Amino acid sequence: MQPYQRFYTFREDFRDPFARDRDRVLHCSSFRRLEYKTQVFLNHEGDYFRTRLTHSLEVSQIARTLSRMLELNETLSEVIALSHDLGHTPFGHVGGDELDRLLKEDGRVLGFEHNFQSFRVLTKLEKRYREFDGLNLTFATLEGVLKHSYPYQKLFLEGLDARFALDRHPSLEAMVVDHADEIAYTSHDIDDGIKYGLIRFDDLMEDELCKDIDILVVEEGVNRDDALYRHRFVAGLIKVLVEDFINNSKEGASHYRSKMPICATLDAKTALPMGFSVERATQLKRLKKLLLKKLYRHEKIVRKMHAGKQCIKGLYMAFREDENLLPPHQKTLLHLRTKERVIADYIADMTDRYALKTYHELYGLTI
Repeated sequence: MQPYQRFYTFREDFRDPFARDRDRVLHCSSFRRLEYKTQVFLNHEGDYFRTRLTHSLEVSQIARTLSRMLELNETLSEVIALSHDLGHTPFGHVGGDELDRLLKEDGRVLGFEHNFQSFRVLTKLEKRYREFDGLNLTFATLEGVLKHSYPYQKLFLEGLDARFALDRHPSLEAMVVDHADEIAYTSHDIDDGIKYGLIRFDDLMEDELCKDIDILVVEEGVNRDDALYRHRFVAGLIKVLVEDFINNSKEGASHYRSKMPICATLDAKTALPMGFSVERATQLKRLKKLLLKKLYRHEKIVRKMHAGKQCIKGLYMAFREDENLLPPHQKTLLHLRTKERVIADYIADMTDRYALKTYHELYGLTI
């Protein structure tokens, strides 16, 4: 059975278990590769765009703040945040969606899911110990990554270690990360979209939440034609959402902190004890719908994502047709896992630029 972190005496390691988890994640190869994986905008399009790495760092920062204010374990929230996107493919969600489709077409019913792939990176694909695979992380960290978002009834969780109970919420810290993720990607996608002219503030002012933020920024003495406006708007959006989450979650966090030991989980039938207020949650949902319409479906983004999807498809089909195209290490794994899963793991691990380079080598084309 895969160990969920062996414990050491102080002389062997003076860090607490979650600090140890964090350090192991920070030093692993999969974490470094996030620097060259797409968040929303292809990362070679400009140096300013967020990548999976910068996104993970922003989620971590927000999660630490939320946990500190709610008197939860900051370090556990931090390591879940830093780990939550390790399983993402090149080219953002479209890459994962395409791998999922290809695997299911080949009869792999589990397909591809980035939360489960992050778990596999942490427990199987990274190799740091002679005796076993993975990074040797605590159960609480692994559960927080697996149950990154609610609800938990997902196909890839069925048949997993019974300790990852589907009828239990993860830790409060994992819930914090889920909301920190939402705050981070909503705010920084607006920042990137405005910076590169893919969406305008005039578009955003159709939205109630954005109007509230605009009022706050103007009260600071910064007008919309001011160069500082974008920065103040994004900072204001994060501030409003963070404060709302903290104020709306204090009672629930305090109630369960006093009744349960650290990292204890709750029955999934129990309502989530933390979250945004009903008003802000509704506003945030509407804002995300606006961004889907005005930003994520922008012609420039859709075209680049289509190209990325074709790259993923081309790589998968080539490797499936001729396994000798795979590097030596991947070929040694073929007797341990199905060919389709080995191929998917190899592609998912690639950075955007390495995927494009490999596609060019295999097809003699540039997409």
